[in-house]
Amino acid sequence: MPGSKEIRGKIKSVENTRKITRAMEMVAAAKMRKSQQRMRAARPYAEKIRQVAAHLARANSEYKHPFLVKRESVKNVGIIVVTSDKGLCGALNTNVLRLSVNRMKEMETSNTGIQITAIGNKGFTFMNRIGAKISSHLVGLGDTPHVENLIGSVKVMLDAYIAGEVDAIYLSYNHFVNTMKQEPVFEQLLPLSADKLAEEQSNSWDYIYEPEAQSVIDQLLLRYVESVIYTAVTENQACEQSARMVAMKAASDNAKAVIAELKLVYNKARQAAITKEISEIVAGAAAVS
Repeated sequence: MPGSKEIRGKIKSVENTRKITRAMEMVAAAKMRKSQQRMRAARPYAEKIRQVAAHLARANSEYKHPFLVKRESVKNVGIIVVTSDKGLCGALNTNVLRLSVNRMKEMETSNTGIQITAIGNKGFTFMNRIGAKISSHLVGLGDTPHVENLIGSVKVMLDAYIAGEVDAIYLSYNHFVNTMKQEPVFEQLLPLSADKLAEEQSNSWDYIYEPEAQSVIDQLLLRYVESVIYTAVTENQACEQSARMVAMKAASDNAKAVIAELKLVYNKARQAAITKEISEIVAGAAAVS
C-alpha cells in the first residue's frame, strides 16, 4: 500500500484537475448558450431561402444554373467536412469523421475521385493524416463564425464544380438535436434537388425575374449555398460546446469519485500506521514490565 504522503499528493493532483474541468464546464455552458442563440437566429433565413431554392429547382426557367443541373456520370466528388478547432468534446469529431471516411470508402470502390475542403483544425489534421486530397481548408474560426470568412475556402470547391472538375459536392457536419444528443450528417449539397430540399408543394411554377433570370438566380443560389454552409458551421459549434460541457461534467464527476476512493485508501493507511504505533508502544511497555 502506498504511503500517506504519496496518497495526499495524488488527492491534491486530482483536486487540481477537477478545478480545471469544472472551470471548463462552466465556460462551455456559457458559450453553449451563445452558440445556440446564434444557431437559432440563422435557421429562419436558411429555411426561407431553402424554400425559394426548392421552387427554383422545379421551375421552368429559360436559364438553368449549373447548381441545378445533374451530371450524367459522377467521376469526381467534393466533400466539405465541418469539425471543431479544439478537442475535449467527447466523440463529436470522431463520429462525423468516421461517417465521412465510411462514405469515402464507398465512393472509392466505384473509382470516384475525392477532394476535401476541411473546415476546422480537427478535420484538417485528420484528413492530412490519412492522405486525403485537400483542396482548401479553414481553421481558427473562433467562437463567432462569419460568412465572409467561410466562403473563401468553400468557393474553391464551388469553382471546381462549375468548371466540371467536380460532379457532386457533399457536406458533412454535426446536427444539433439537443444538449445531450448530436447527430453526424452527410448530405448532398450540389447539385440541388427539389426532393432533397424537402419542399412540400408538388406543383411546378416559376418566378418573374427582374432584371433577368441569370443574374437573379446566380446570386440567389450563391446565397443559398453560403446559408447552408454557415448553418452547418453554427450547428456544429453548438454541438461542440454542448458536447464539451457534458464531457467536462463527466470528467468532474469521475474526479470526485476518484478523490473519494483515494481518501478512503488514505484513511486506511493512516489507521494502519496508528495501529502499528500503538502495537509498538504496548509491546515496549510489556517488555519493560
